[in-house]
Amino acid sequence: MDSRLTYVLVDGENIDATLGNSILARRPRPDERPRWERLLAFAEDTWHQPARGLFFLAANGDLPMGFVQALLAIGFRPVPLSGDAGVKVVDVAIQRTLAALREREADVVLVSNDGDFVPQVEDLLDGRRVAVAGFDEFRNHAFLPLVREGLETFDLEHDVQAFNEPLPRVRIIPIDEFDPAQFL
Repeated sequence: MDSRLTYVLVDGENIDATLGNSILARRPRPDERPRWERLLAFAEDTWHQPARGLFFLAANGDLPMGFVQALLAIGFRPVPLSGDAGVKVVDVAIQRTLAALREREADVVLVSNDGDFVPQVEDLLDGRRVAVAGFDEFRNHAFLPLVREGLETFDLEHDVQAFNEPLPRVRIIPIDEFDPAQFL
């Protein structure tokens, strides 16, 4: 591995909401949530360099210490945030972090389906490696034109393999990946 670094920025609220509301139609159980350590390993293996994970979470009340300790144990740095009612503190913090990364020679994996980050992601497409990871079918379509500019996309389930069990998703399957046994 070389000395270049990949920053992995996780919009935990967005991924959890997509998983719960759009995929499972209920609150995910702990065993149904992503294995975040696999995401860091995937980033390191894919781009052959160290990855530093920042996990952004809203903490307008109690800090979920068990979850924070688990994140620390697997190598993520939790970024608990608070703010006035109506302020999307996680979005604001991620936008500011993406903007600050323009000044660093580093690559970036944003873990979110949220289109609020499109301008900052586009600004990072200056020759560095930049990716958005999430759920392909729920990724904001505003990211699509950025793929032509070099944006990479990763699916948390199929590319990263961040889940222990298959999710009940309906997605378009490339014929080369089609396995009839999954439907029989």
